[in-house]
Amino acid sequence: MRRLFTLTLALLLTFNILQAQKGNNSPLKIKDIMQGDDFVGPRPSSAYWSTDSQTLYFDWNPDGAMSDSLYAYSIANKDLNKVDFLTANALPSSRLTYNNAKTEAVYSKNGDIFLLDNDTYQSKPITKTQERESNPHFTDDEKSIAFVKDGELFTWNIASGLIVQKTHFVKSKGSEPQRDSKDEWLYQDQLDIFDVLQERKAKKDAGDQISKKLEALQPLELETKGKRVISLQIDPSGSYVTYILMDRPNSKGTIVPHFVTESGYTEDQNTRSKVGDEPTQYEMFVYDVKNRENYPVVLDNLEGLDDVPEYTKDYPDKTYENEDRIGFINGPTWNSDGTQAILDIQANDYKDRWIVLLDPKTGKVEQLDRQHDEAWIAGPGISSWGGGSLGWMPDDKSIWFMSEKTGYSHLYTMNVNNKKTKALTSGDFEIYGAELSKDKNRWYFTSNKTHPGDRQFYSMSLKGGKWKQLTNMVGRNDVVLSPDEEKMAILYSYSNKPTELFIQDNPVETGGTPKAEQITHSNTDNFNAYDWKDPEIITFKASDGAKVHARLYEPDASVNNKAAVIFVHGAGYLQNAHKWWSSYFREYMFHNLLVDNGYTVLDIDYRGSAGYGRDWRTGIYRHMGGKDLSDQVDGAKMLVDEYGIDTDKIGIYGGSYGGFITLMGMFNAPDTFSAGAAIRSVGDWAAYNHGYTARILNTPATDSLAYKRSSPIYFADGLQGDLLILHGMVDDNVHFQDMVRLSQRLIELGKENWEMAVYPVERHGFVEPSSWTDEYTRIFKLFQKSLLGKE
Repeated sequence: MRRLFTLTLALLLTFNILQAQKGNNSPLKIKDIMQGDDFVGPRPSSAYWSTDSQTLYFDWNPDGAMSDSLYAYSIANKDLNKVDFLTANALPSSRLTYNNAKTEAVYSKNGDIFLLDNDTYQSKPITKTQERESNPHFTDDEKSIAFVKDGELFTWNIASGLIVQKTHFVKSKGSEPQRDSKDEWLYQDQLDIFDVLQERKAKKDAGDQISKKLEALQPLELETKGKRVISLQIDPSGSYVTYILMDRPNSKGTIVPHFVTESGYTEDQNTRSKVGDEPTQYEMFVYDVKNRENYPVVLDNLEGLDDVPEYTKDYPDKTYENEDRIGFINGPTWNSDGTQAILDIQANDYKDRWIVLLDPKTGKVEQLDRQHDEAWIAGPGISSWGGGSLGWMPDDKSIWFMSEKTGYSHLYTMNVNNKKTKALTSGDFEIYGAELSKDKNRWYFTSNKTHPGDRQFYSMSLKGGKWKQLTNMVGRNDVVLSPDEEKMAILYSYSNKPTELFIQDNPVETGGTPKAEQITHSNTDNFNAYDWKDPEIITFKASDGAKVHARLYEPDASVNNKAAVIFVHGAGYLQNAHKWWSSYFREYMFHNLLVDNGYTVLDIDYRGSAGYGRDWRTGIYRHMGGKDLSDQVDGAKMLVDEYGIDTDKIGIYGGSYGGFITLMGMFNAPDTFSAGAAIRSVGDWAAYNHGYTARILNTPATDSLAYKRSSPIYFADGLQGDLLILHGMVDDNVHFQDMVRLSQRLIELGKENWEMAVYPVERHGFVEPSSWTDEYTRIFKLFQKSLLGKE
C-alpha cells in the first residue's frame, strides 16, 4: 500500500512540474530562477580594509545562513576565512572619521563610541552605555572627541578622559512673571515702607548673583520651541556648535492593512503621506561656546531665493506661494582650523542648490555657487536627497564640488576668496565618487567615460589634466582603496557574470598594468550549468532624433517566433542598458528564458534614466509617460523595421516605474503593445510620495496639468490589449490602494481584458520565492497566450 502511495505521489509531482513548465522550451525553469541568490549564488558586498591595509573584510553568505556573514581575506598569506561573531563584533566600524594626520580615527558601533589607533589597529572604548551615542568627530584641535547622546553634544578629552556636556536644549526658556504698572507700584511701595523686606530682597539678589555665576559655567540654554534638533556638531577648534531646528508639519498618512498576520486579526500599518505636503522648515544656528552667544545663520541673501518657477506661467490666474524656499541644509563642512565652513543648501522646490561660505563668528554666509534647474537639481555627486559631494582642498583656500553646469556631472574647484572656478573634468560622461588621495596630490574617481554602460576607476592630478585608468575589466568596477593606497578591492561584474570580489595592485603605486586576482567564487553549479547570454548594447534613434541606448537579446533563427517583449526598468532615474550584472537579475534570467522560447527582448534606458547627463535625466519633467513612453514605442518600431518583429506580437512589462510605463503603454499606445504586465505600478502620481514626485511633477495643487497628463488612471479608457496587474497588498511604497482605484476605474469603463494578481504578504520588493514564481509564471503565460495564441 505504501509503495502504491509513493508511486502515486511521484506521478502527481511530475504532472505538476510539467504543467508549470507547459509551453516553456528553455532548460531554465521559472521556479528555479526565481529563487534569487539560492539559484545564482551569494554575492560579496560592503568591502572595507583594516587600517594597516593587511586584511580585507566583506559581507558574504556562501553557507546559506539566515543573513550575510563577515569574511576576511589576508593579503600576507591569501587566506580567506569567515569571521566569528564575537571577533566581528569587536572589529572597528567600516565608517571611520580620521584626524588630520590619519594616525587616529573615531567611530560609532552598536551605539557606543571608540577611538582607533591606526598603527596598531586597536580600539579604545570612549563610551559603554545603554543609551546610543553617535556622530563622533574630532574637536578642540584634535585633543577631544565630540559625540551626540540623547540629543545633546558632549566632548571627551583624550588625555584626561573628562566628558563635558556642551549643549543644553530646552523646549522653551523659563521667564519670571511680569508685574503690571499697578502691582509694580505696590511692590516698590512695600520695599520703601518695610526694612525687613529690603533685607530679604538684598539676600535674595545676592543669592541670584551666585546662581547666575554658577549658570555661566554650564552650557547656555538653547531654545527649540518644540522643533527637532538635527545635524548637531562642533567645529575642529571647539569654539562653535552648529545645529539645525527642523519643523515638519503634520501630514495625513496612509494606512496599509495586513491581512495575513500571526495574530489572525487584520493589522494596520501607518505609512507615508501623499505628494503635496507642506514643506519642512529648516533653521540653522551657531552657538559660540566661549562667549555664550547663540544666533541664527542668515540665509536671506541667496541669489534667486524669491524666484517663481517657470511652470507657474501655465496658471496665470493662480498665485504662487512659497514664502521660505530654504530646504535641507547640509553641513557645515569645516576647514582644518574651524575658521570657515561651507554649507550645501537645497531649495524646498528642488530647483536650486546653493554652496555658501559660513562665517561662524557672525552667522552670515557668502554665496559661492548657485546651481539652478527649472526641472530639478540632481546628478552624480549632487545628491537630490541631501548634501552633495564636496570638501576643502589641501590649501584650505579652495573647495571642490560637483556640478551639472555643462549638462554632465563634473568635478570643479573654487577659490573661496576670489570665487575663481576651474573645471577639472569635462565631456559627455559622468564622474562618480570623487575623493582625494592620502597625500592629497591626486584624485581618485569612477567614470563612464569609455561608454555609458562601462564604469572604470581613474586617478588624476590634483589640478586636473590627464587621467590614468586603473582598472581594465569591462563592466562595473566598484573600487575600495586600501588605506596605504597600494591595493584596490574591486567588486566587479559583467553583463552575464554576477559580482565577485577581486584584488589588484594600484598602478599609481606599482606602475605597469597589474592583473586583478579573483578571491571569491560565488556561483552555484546550477547557475554555471547554463550558458548565459551577453546582450548586445545597441542604440536607436527616437522620433525626436535622440540616441537611445538599450540592451538587445536575440533568439536563434531556428526558434525565432517574431514576437518581442520590451522590459522597462524601475526607479525612473536608474540605468539598466549597461555592461554589468543587473540589479534586475531575476528579470535578466527571465529574459534568457524568453529568448530560448523564441522571443526578442529589448531593455531600454529611456528618458529619465541615469548615466546620460542632465538633459536625459530631466526629459520627463512635468510629463511622465511622455518621452519615456515614446522611447518604448520607438524601440518597438525599430524592432519591427530592423529585426522582423510582427507588429501585433509586442508585449511590455516592468515593475514600479516600469509598471507605470507599462500601464501608460497599454492605455496610450494600444496599437503598439498587444499585452502588458504591470508590476507594483503607480496608477496615479498624486498618490505617491512627496520627495520623489514633487521633483518631477511639482505638486498637484500647483501643477495639476502635470499630474493629469502623467497618471495612468486618467487614460484607462484607452485599454485594448491584454493587461495583467500584479501588486503586493502590503506595499508601503506604491500602495496597493493605487491599483484598487485603477481596477474600479476599469470596471466602470466596462473593460474586460484585464486581470489582477495580488500577493498578501509582499511589500514593494518581493521577498518570497513562491511569490516571484507565481508572478513570472503568470507573465510568461500572458505573453504566450496574447502574443503567440498559446494556452
